[in-house]
Amino acid sequence: MKAMILDEYGDNAEFHLTELPQPSVKAGHVVVRVAATSVNTVDTMIRQMGKDLPLSPDLPAVLGMDFAGTIEAVGKGVTDFVPGDEVYGCAGGLANLQGTLAEYMLADARLIAHKPKSLSMREAAALPLVGITAFEGLQRAGARAGQKVLVHGGAGGVGHVAVQLAKHLGADVYATVSGEKQMEIIEKYGATPINYKAEKVTGYVAKHTDGAGFDVIFDSVGGANMTNSFEAAALNGQVVSTVSMLELDLTPLHFKGLSLHVVFMLIPMLHDHKREEHGAILAKLAKLAKIADAGALKPLLDETPFGLEEVGKAHDRLTSGQAIGKLVAEI
Repeated sequence: MKAMILDEYGDNAEFHLTELPQPSVKAGHVVVRVAATSVNTVDTMIRQMGKDLPLSPDLPAVLGMDFAGTIEAVGKGVTDFVPGDEVYGCAGGLANLQGTLAEYMLADARLIAHKPKSLSMREAAALPLVGITAFEGLQRAGARAGQKVLVHGGAGGVGHVAVQLAKHLGADVYATVSGEKQMEIIEKYGATPINYKAEKVTGYVAKHTDGAGFDVIFDSVGGANMTNSFEAAALNGQVVSTVSMLELDLTPLHFKGLSLHVVFMLIPMLHDHKREEHGAILAKLAKLAKIADAGALKPLLDETPFGLEEVGKAHDRLTSGQAIGKLVAEI
């Protein structure tokens, strides 16, 4: 099979097209013919940082975590899937798990679900990692109808899904963005956009919550932005972070009685821990995607198309900050 591999890690590491043996099926797994795969920030981090990240695979490495495709073979003990089923998931590209930048991959059946019929392969491939992250974060924060939910980075990969899911839950949703295009996207989701470059935290908290703060903050930007999340949160509020690898003064968290939820959705893949929960979430997201016309869930795709051999360009576009929505490469 054709595959794109990395022979080295680093800022200038290049992908190379090569031929690899097609994986054989084994118990509890399926072999998938990959139709499309999306590029996530964690993929670019692995490429750049290599073994400085404890989750990076040994070289030569086949990266890529998200996929949509068709089942070619089913292993012993797998009962929910048969050859020919269209599926999607996040099931490789780290540690000892072969990634999606190949024509075929071996996937743990617990990490996948039937592809939403309402979505194309390209759209479905954009959803797993960000969808699971958004779902888990809102679930752990207890987001529900009647609450005011603020999503930092609302037009980003995780953020745009979190906005849609919070709206589906019945929450009053707000999202920080940086430009006119992003504001239009948020408005189409039925949420209220906030241009963080033009409005300070104190200003939009006063404007939208009468100074009380937001019940739930979903911070998909993370890092230093977490201090803005603490400032914008209501007393005893819930803060979700997807990027928390930093030292930070938690004093504001203490005096507001805030709860901080760190979402690291790669744990099931890395540690073989509750993998079936990811498959269950993907099945729920597929049901929501069926009513996408009602505004429940629709992946936002960047307008630039890529093929398998152009994955390096897809990585570069993501790291440039120019992309709006998810970047997808068709195999």
